[in-house]
Amino acid sequence: MTIAIVVVILLGYLFIATEHLTHINKALIAIFCGTIGWVLYMCSGTSLMNAMHAEEYQLFLGSLEHTVALSQEFIAESIFLRYVGQVGSLVLYLLATMSIVEVLTNNECFSFIEKLLRRRQRGQMLWLTVIVTFLLSACIDNLTVTVLMLMILRKLIRNGKQRMYVGSAIVIAASCGGCWTVIGDVTSLMLWGKEAVTPTNFSAALILPAIVAMVIPTALIQRQLPERLDLDRPAYSFMGDDSILAWWQKTILFFFGIGGLWFVPSFHRITLLPPFLGALCCLGVVWVLNEIINMNRIRTEQPQIVSLGRSLQYEVLQVIMYCVGVCLCVDVLIECGAMRMASGWLDDNIHNIYLASAFMGVMSSVLDNVALVMSGINLYSVIPPEMVDGTYAESFVQNGQYWHLIALSGNVGGCLLPIGSVAGFALMRAEKVSLLWYLRRISLFAFIGWAASVGTYFLVDYFLR
Repeated sequence: MTIAIVVVILLGYLFIATEHLTHINKALIAIFCGTIGWVLYMCSGTSLMNAMHAEEYQLFLGSLEHTVALSQEFIAESIFLRYVGQVGSLVLYLLATMSIVEVLTNNECFSFIEKLLRRRQRGQMLWLTVIVTFLLSACIDNLTVTVLMLMILRKLIRNGKQRMYVGSAIVIAASCGGCWTVIGDVTSLMLWGKEAVTPTNFSAALILPAIVAMVIPTALIQRQLPERLDLDRPAYSFMGDDSILAWWQKTILFFFGIGGLWFVPSFHRITLLPPFLGALCCLGVVWVLNEIINMNRIRTEQPQIVSLGRSLQYEVLQVIMYCVGVCLCVDVLIECGAMRMASGWLDDNIHNIYLASAFMGVMSSVLDNVALVMSGINLYSVIPPEMVDGTYAESFVQNGQYWHLIALSGNVGGCLLPIGSVAGFALMRAEKVSLLWYLRRISLFAFIGWAASVGTYFLVDYFLR
């Protein structure tokens, strides 16, 4: 049955990697494969369960005799629900952050970005764009930031080819910005939830490599743009519209929204409660402020301030469903023993985290980096310091090199091709960027940045040691 489960998941990963060819939504594939995997696990009876949970099952039975119904009840309640709790925490966090961004967007709290980026000179606009994207993606998930910045970019640049280059820089900056904080990306959030990393150490180790991975491709992309960009004329708001908030009201909402997300790691450290509760607390504060600031508009039943459309919500909801499906796939691979066999093979045949990270970076450009990094995270367990018996094992302690490299290579390596990340897919849909165009004009730049970032990480780690 293990072989059947692995085959189903691998076929699912193949369809996920070829979404641009099959046009079958990868969220659908992930959910379907995760569901089928757990159904097959349940049908295996006690054979797979006894390999991992024999003692727990005996305690569950007590004086009762083993039956198929009891084994299925044990799998459903003691095994499956344990993973559902982890997935639920991730979903609630993503929903909270998505709702915060929606409130801020509906109140035009990001309107200052459009004014800030309206620069005709290529250097000024490109660098301001990537810096803003890099900073925003450090506290908001990559896809949300990418979609938001691409929407702003479409209002600024009239020329489609110029938008393709700047949009590619946005994708790289969003991936780099999301990889150096524990709240900037789904995979980093999972590393934090697994207690493989701590927020301060994780950011300190990866901020410099992330900056290098952003700066080098941006500098190379700048050379492909004309000296003066073809900007569109700005749209002016009617100043007599009482639904438009004052600048200080937008500033308050923006400060509590983004500042609240930055406070989530501290909230977790102080209260020891899950991070999603900190995000929900931040959402509650922002929502109350939104009700107070827009009290007059709500009483008079005026329409929403900004017509956001459904692109941002639809994209992020798809990512949430995709993450749920991938988590289900990875969890059933853990329970059927496939992850244990894969990690054993890597230890016996490769036994080198540097080669593993290089392989991770290359593969994440073809296979979606979320699926790949989530699988890599669960290949190994966090080793307590007192059980370390060699240099290789030190890489798997809390804040070990393996956890840093898997986050760095998975996220930055996913930019080598647009199909390697959800942000890249957003660019392909928004600006009609083809895989061939990106491969010919951007992939080499992204590869140089990725290689330089990994080299920077090794140098920093060497001098710190």
